[in-house]
Amino acid sequence: MSDARLSKNEKRLAAREKARVLREEQQKKDRRTRLILQGSIVLGLIAIVAVVALVLVNSVGPSGPGPKNMASDGIQLNQGAIATETAALKAGEDPKPNTQVAGTLDIQMYVDYLCPYCGQFEATNGDYITGLLANGKTTVEIHPLAVLDRLSQGTKYSTRATNAAACVANYSPNQFYDFHNLLFANQPAENSTGLTDDQLVDLTTQAAVENPDKIATCIKNQEFKKWVSDSTTRALNGPIPNSDVDKVTGTPTIIVNGKKYPGSISDLASFQAFVIEAAGTDYNQQSTPTPTPTPTATPAG
Repeated sequence: MSDARLSKNEKRLAAREKARVLREEQQKKDRRTRLILQGSIVLGLIAIVAVVALVLVNSVGPSGPGPKNMASDGIQLNQGAIATETAALKAGEDPKPNTQVAGTLDIQMYVDYLCPYCGQFEATNGDYITGLLANGKTTVEIHPLAVLDRLSQGTKYSTRATNAAACVANYSPNQFYDFHNLLFANQPAENSTGLTDDQLVDLTTQAAVENPDKIATCIKNQEFKKWVSDSTTRALNGPIPNSDVDKVTGTPTIIVNGKKYPGSISDLASFQAFVIEAAGTDYNQQSTPTPTPTPTATPAG
């Protein structure tokens, strides 16, 4: 029957029926679209959760094992820069402070290899500290930290340099001091990308390390990256063993026989005087360093 022969009432009913069918079809389409959208949102949320979980695992995951010869979170050097050998910290194990020996001058140094102030302290006092190590009555304990990663354009140079130092401590401890000095002699500027891993490996070659291949692999794989983060956190939260220092609040932090050096990082005479004062009467007087005399102007003739 054509629409022309339908009554007005029949046409109205037909239109309503057609509208109902169209409405139901549209509702079905809407439900399908809504289900697809909800499924996409759920999948997106699952992906986000997975990414967040991965980040958390990598950043707050279980502690990694530390390097050998750094059980105190630092490496202790004796006469001739020979390292005190210690077993590696196990994952999650607390550090073990070195025992201080009466009559021995003990210097602890907390440094960041990107820190320009650490570089200034090294340039001013490095030779003096090397001389102290030669006298046989001094220990120098170096704690490399990674606090300035934000100042290396995303390369995390502080972490990479500290990891490299840990690699040397682990595989070639008696060359650690030479490598430490080379890191400062070749210190990059803040807000630069820092040295590349290959350049760090080159410095280990200059330091004549043992096990160079293992150290190169350790540097490039960042074998002690998690330990670097953990040991840095421990230093920043404190307390600092064998000292009156609550925590490291900046680098360099230099501690002599338990007392923090408060003076200028670029004043050799000031540091020498502090060392003698901190040494005390128990220190072997024959080994006590003598301050470098300050040159005086020659009177006009």
